[in-house]
This record gives sequence, structure tokens and C-alpha cells, in this order.
Amino acid sequence: MRKILIFGNSGAGKTTLALKLQVEFSLPILDLDTITWIPDLPGVRREDAESERLLIDFIQKNPEWIIEGCYGSLIETAANYSSEMIFLNPGVEKCLENNKRRPWEPHKYKTPKEQEANFEFLQTWIKEYYSRDDEYSFRCHDRLFKRFSGNKREIN
Repeated sequence: MRKILIFGNSGAGKTTLALKLQVEFSLPILDLDTITWIPDLPGVRREDAESERLLIDFIQKNPEWIIEGCYGSLIETAANYSSEMIFLNPGVEKCLENNKRRPWEPHKYKTPKEQEANFEFLQTWIKEYYSRDDEYSFRCHDRLFKRFSGNKREIN
């Protein structure tokens, strides 16, 4: 049973890799952004317990899956069910470059213009990945990766 958990900085290529693996293995994907933020309320986060409930619901409904995102608390929960962990860590410059080329994500933004409005915020967010110490940071992701005892790989 494939239960693949992909995480890393914004712009690291999580969604791109998840989509490639979905084609290869015909697995459903859960983008953690979709269970973390309240739809139609930009920048408003769900209660942590609600996001975790939605995560567990997805895991229980799907015998195999791909989960991708950057939320340390949800990654930690999903790791308890994962057969494989992939930590994407290509460095800040590659993430910034990928963010510039990011296609419109209609499951996150109503319009391309709405996504464009978030561009500068994301660029700054990406640059701070190695200096932050929150659940979205390299420190948290590295700690989760090192703690995972199953099949894992870090892609630089």
C-alpha cells in the first residue's frame, strides 16, 4: 500500500511531484492547504482540530494516497500512517524560481489575479524558510524527517 507524504518549503515542487506520482500510481492527492484554510476567507485558518479531523477522514477513506503540504502538525499526524516520506529541500533560490513559474491554482484561488496578489508575500515567506522556527520551517521539517523511521528520502 502506497501512502506517500511529501513536504517542504513553498515552491519546492510538492504539488508537481504529487501530480507526477498520481499519474504513475493512480493515487488520490490531498493538498494540505485545502484542509487548513477556510474556503472563501483568504488568510483565515481553520481550527487545528478541524484540519486534523479532515486529514484523518481522508486517510481513513483512502487505503492509498499522496498527501502534500508544509504544515508541521499535520505532517506529523500523517507520518503515523505513511509508508513513504519525501522531503523536498531544493534550496531557497530554486523555490523562488518555481514560485515565479507557479501556474494558477484554481483549488486555492478564485482567479489568477487573486493568486498574483499573494506573490510577494510568498516570495518573502520562501526566503524566511531557513530562519523561521515555526511549523512551516526547515527546522520543523528536518526534525520530522529525521524522526521518521520508515522509507524516506530527501531531494535537494
